[in-house]
Amino acid sequence: MASNSTNQNPELSGNVLFYKNPQPLSASQHGGLGIKKVEKPFEFLKSAHAVPITVSEFGVAATSYPIIFVGKEMTPLAVMGVRQNENLYVNDNGQVDSEFYVPAFARRYPFVFASDPGSDRMILCVDRDAPMVTNKPETPFFDKEEPTDYTTNAIEFCKEFERHRRNTSDFIQQLTSNNLLEQKTVSFQPRDEMGVETGENQKIADYWAVDENRLKELPPELYLELKENGALGVIYAHIVSLMNWQRIIQRALRVQAPASASE
Repeated sequence: MASNSTNQNPELSGNVLFYKNPQPLSASQHGGLGIKKVEKPFEFLKSAHAVPITVSEFGVAATSYPIIFVGKEMTPLAVMGVRQNENLYVNDNGQVDSEFYVPAFARRYPFVFASDPGSDRMILCVDRDAPMVTNKPETPFFDKEEPTDYTTNAIEFCKEFERHRRNTSDFIQQLTSNNLLEQKTVSFQPRDEMGVETGENQKIADYWAVDENRLKELPPELYLELKENGALGVIYAHIVSLMNWQRIIQRALRVQAPASASE
């Protein structure tokens, strides 16, 4: 899956959040590069208030974040902040709070698959500007011309991610074809350190979510189909995840309060 060609110019497909300079990984171009440990491994995630997830992650992600659908493609996102460019789960040390799940979209960084315009294959790319990518690596990408075990594992991880991404597209198709999604809005009331309301309600997001009434009103054969193909469990994980809106709003208010007090 990794191309050794240096004259490729693949077009990254989908959301390429985080990636500043993705390049097709090749022994000829990146033979001396690899990975080093960095002090703040998830610093790149700190400005992402919502991160794409795949259908295979709904169950575990639902214990941590609200899962919503946005955009024309109804992309599922794990909400990690209530304001643009603010992730409430990445601390000052560039680490994600250990009690919460880290989406695979972030764990695969600095690698990503890109589509090859000339064929149906995918090409492994690496963000050359990622802070952990270096020409003085602790773990190299290549041993002579061959990928190291680290790179091979990265390829397999990205393959698995792509498989789950395709399954996610199929799942969303089931939701839309059965008219199960309804547009919703969530907002929160800012408060000062004494808990007194300050200002007007602030809208966090307009999003799409599964409507439970529409789900209950499905014909029995369609409901059974969702149950048998595993979609029903994913749907309920999404519905349960929306209870996390209150958790994330409270987390935002706790962050806001010390900042207000210091002004």
